Amino acid sequence: MTKAIIPQEIIENRIFLIRGQKVMIDRDLAELYGVETKALNRQVNNNIDRFPSDFMFRLKKEEFNEILRCKNYTSSWGGRRFLPLVFTEQGVAMLSGVLRSKRAVLMNVAIMRAFVRLRKVLSTHKELAGKLKELEYRVGDHDGQIKKIFEAINELMELPDRTVKNVGFLK
Repeated sequence: MTKAIIPQEIIENRIFLIRGQKVMIDRDLAELYGVETKALNRQVNNNIDRFPSDFMFRLKKEEFNEILRCKNYTSSWGGRRFLPLVFTEQGVAMLSGVLRSKRAVLMNVAIMRAFVRLRKVLSTHKELAGKLKELEYRVGDHDGQIKKIFEAINELMELPDRTVKNVGFLK
């Protein structure tokens, strides 16, 4: 196995949940691939038929502002001319076909691994949340009974010491 081109955590921190989909922003992808954002977008526009709306879409202003609260996504002149494009996992995979550098190929593999890892983590969390809900439902009916059991245990613990003296036969 070859050494990762960039730590997995850095890639995972650049994946956002927007419109119910895990996506990456054009600027982040361009930086990871080692190209300018406008070069990445130019390649995408030259191959637009490879990027249907479920692979790539443009952010709405409100969505972009939400991301701005988390990260600094303004350029040196204070803003972007266009709202950014975001790419779903399938869109990122399609980028490997339009960006042909060796770095792009290696980075694409790393990004795909990050998406897979996040999917595993999310499924584990959903599974755990489901089990907790089930436990909460099952225990909900027994709350009163459990409370009575604890009260009875506490009462037993508070009973005075009843040591018995002179046990056995007396002479």
